Amino acid sequence: MSQTVDRALSILPLLAEGPADLGQVADRLGVHKSTALRLLRTLHEHGLVYRQSDQRYRLGARLFALAQEAMENLDIREIAHPYLVRLNESCGHTVHLAVHEENEVLYIDKVDSRYPVRMYSRIGKPVAITVAAVAKLLLADLPEAERRALAEKLDYPLYTARSTPNATAFLRELEQVREQGWATDLGGHEESINCVAAPVRGADGRVVAAMSVSAPNVVVTAEELLSLLPQVRRTADAISGEYSGRTPVKDRTV
Repeated sequence: MSQTVDRALSILPLLAEGPADLGQVADRLGVHKSTALRLLRTLHEHGLVYRQSDQRYRLGARLFALAQEAMENLDIREIAHPYLVRLNESCGHTVHLAVHEENEVLYIDKVDSRYPVRMYSRIGKPVAITVAAVAKLLLADLPEAERRALAEKLDYPLYTARSTPNATAFLRELEQVREQGWATDLGGHEESINCVAAPVRGADGRVVAAMSVSAPNVVVTAEELLSLLPQVRRTADAISGEYSGRTPVKDRTV
């Protein structure tokens, strides 16, 4: 039975390359055409493959519907939380997870620092969109036209002398973030708080969330916090791997 299931599932990546006829499927599986036909009929009955008028087979609409439903039901917070906790245990600093929803960037998870000095950020609270590192990552992934339109609509409060002053500077910074694949907020929102962030990507490569590590100057310097960037990026990549289904359970380590 397991061999039959394995063979049936092996048909799907073959058809993902494009339509194939019965002989091509049989050759790829290394089985007789009658066996391949039996497998294809079963997959067809479940809507996972479709037989075209030219007698070739392609992936079925049910497969795409299942994939879409699965993606919609994924909870990025639930997947990411264990990784955020491990990163927090390793470095001791505050760890955030944020998403972009309805023109706001919101914190959806937070693991507090082990140090007495705590950050006042709260789950569900919007971030300072023009300066926060997580916001830069999420907005940098937008198509260029959307980035420009959004940048022109935003206000640019000068929280500190390091705050982003206007749309031109913001767009320039977003372009840099796109190129380098990470972001920082070095005193742009609060003079004494620094932050480094990395993107969490879905199966299509788009940024679905952003995670960050933040700490006050009284605990670590900006340079010391930046030294954690490789670890932050590894954590974000590990979350991306699980969220997109690329990482088997046994490989869920950072």
